[in-house]
Amino acid sequence: MSGVLGLDNESESVYRLMLENPGWGVARIQEELGAERAVVTAALDRLADLELLRPSLADPGVLRPVPPDLALDALLARQQAELARRQQEIEESRIAVAGLLADYSSLRAGRSGAGVERLTGLDAIRARLEELALRARREVLAFAPGGAQTAENRAAGRPLAEAALARGVRLRTVYLDSVANDPGSREHAARLAERGAQTRTVPSLPLRMHIVDREVAVVPLDPADSSQGAVLIREAGALVGFCALFDQVWATASPLGERPVRAADGLALPQEAALLRLLAEGLTDEAAARKLGVSLRTERRMITELSHRLGATSRFQLGQRAAELGLL
Repeated sequence: MSGVLGLDNESESVYRLMLENPGWGVARIQEELGAERAVVTAALDRLADLELLRPSLADPGVLRPVPPDLALDALLARQQAELARRQQEIEESRIAVAGLLADYSSLRAGRSGAGVERLTGLDAIRARLEELALRARREVLAFAPGGAQTAENRAAGRPLAEAALARGVRLRTVYLDSVANDPGSREHAARLAERGAQTRTVPSLPLRMHIVDREVAVVPLDPADSSQGAVLIREAGALVGFCALFDQVWATASPLGERPVRAADGLALPQEAALLRLLAEGLTDEAAARKLGVSLRTERRMITELSHRLGATSRFQLGQRAAELGLL
């Protein structure tokens, strides 16, 4: 329970004492724990911030502990509101990024300008990314949609990643939730994690993206088809948008392999909710499966399970039920 409530060891000890002894003040708690007064007061401040303490109605000068079950309900409500806010920010950033990419549509004709470089062909893109990785000084951020990488790609990228980590460069990568089902991807992430890399996952990603030192970004000309080429961007205005998008997605992502948490209403897992949103946007089963990094068979199985769970007998009714239940 303490981990869920966000308590450190000192705050948990103080909270437990106050639950057992509601009338105790700072001095009595300090004496019982054998702790310094500053430690106890800091713990009380933390408990108050988490709304685990509230002023007594009978004695306003005394703080009373909030029972854990009530505190958990309030915490979950705050987390759900925060998640909804972040999802809205991510959607707004996705729209803004789409606009940025549209502004660079002239690059399709082969033109480049100040702060912008057009990359044609997968070999050219890979070579440029390798060069940027070798020059990275502080951090490399990446979105990696499309599901699990091939063993060849992992083997090719590992030496660059390990060299960057050895130089003290921070590596953070967001994959799709589906890569957790791939043993090779899990092993690759675990190996890099031992050296300090961080890996998280989300149900779907808006585009493939690499950001180096928050000074340069490499994104595809066409987010739906990376083979069409990429654009390297150094313009400060565009980079602010790309970095904000990464930070917002990272904040809502889960560590690779962490069991996904079903929504409080118990209706859908994050990946299932993402599938409903993709279908509502008009994507075909094939396109939705690609966005989620799963097979078409898996995608259709998810639809069948959702239809059964939501009591829908058709795709249309599934959309209606999802909207009624607030899943869209």
